[in-house]
Amino acid sequence: MISFNNDYSEGAHPQILQALQESNDIQTAGYGMDPYCEEAIALIRQKAETDAEVFFVSGGTQCNQLLIGHALRPYEAVISAQTGHINTHEAGAVEATGHKILPIYSENGKITAAQIKDLMKEFPADDEHLVRPAMVYISHPTELGTLYKKKELEALRKVCDEHQMLLYLDGARMASALTAKGNDVTLADLAKLCDAFYLGGTKCGALLGEALLVPNKACAKNMRWSMKRHGAILAKGRLLGIQFAELFRNDLYTELGKHANEMAEILRAGISSLGYEFLAKDNSNQMFPVLPNRIIDALRKDYVFATWKAGEEESTIRLVTSWHTKQEDVHDFITALSKLTLAAC
Repeated sequence: MISFNNDYSEGAHPQILQALQESNDIQTAGYGMDPYCEEAIALIRQKAETDAEVFFVSGGTQCNQLLIGHALRPYEAVISAQTGHINTHEAGAVEATGHKILPIYSENGKITAAQIKDLMKEFPADDEHLVRPAMVYISHPTELGTLYKKKELEALRKVCDEHQMLLYLDGARMASALTAKGNDVTLADLAKLCDAFYLGGTKCGALLGEALLVPNKACAKNMRWSMKRHGAILAKGRLLGIQFAELFRNDLYTELGKHANEMAEILRAGISSLGYEFLAKDNSNQMFPVLPNRIIDALRKDYVFATWKAGEEESTIRLVTSWHTKQEDVHDFITALSKLTLAAC
């Protein structure tokens, strides 16, 4: 079976495994207070052109719960697209910290400054009977594989400032976003426009781990206490530092993101050439083609993928490429889909 189910099915990039092996017998301090984490932080700050505080945690859900729970007061809420990861795939982790999620409907996974302005009309600043929206949560790429433009982020930043809200960006697939066609956002831009954002390692060749950057110093204050309470400080924190140092020392991070995108472009072009439509116009390593159910059932005999939206005669599936995706597997999928399409005509 060939899997296009996600971008973390494989273990880790060989370069990362080698770095972990080479450092295995070296003794260091624990809890992320080691030379490897220090090097990784310095490399990330250099790449993002920022002096932001950097914290390493094990996974994306943990990162979201940690940052939101730390930054907001108990009566404050977070705004998200209805497809946002915190709203759909985190088992109520944010609500468990006591914070309400205010979802905004979006067809392409993105929310706009205009939508936020409209929503804020429902929450007068002097009405203590309502939750207070205090953060906007977005993803880049979004859960539908779409990308924010720099001008869109600037507009979000402006409306957040107008309403004294934080802007937090989920970067689980940041490597794909940075190297996707049409992307005009850099890490330096994110460091200037966001109060906090994270760089996903789990979905970019690492065994596990995310790097949380918090340019907003007030937001970062006492973060390690919150990390401890959330079980987010690893005793062997060096394991995360070693991996991120390897990812950012010689641009391995962007190289892996670029490979995933290149494989996705081949897959997307092949599916489009057969006349199929997509749920959203995406440019990252995720795509959502709409296919007849009988063809989907036939494809499942040899390929693994998720069903995003099921219908009676046709459904939307999700295909995801990774740093490890092989070109021959992509071509095999296109060939299989082509044969099934012709047989159905």
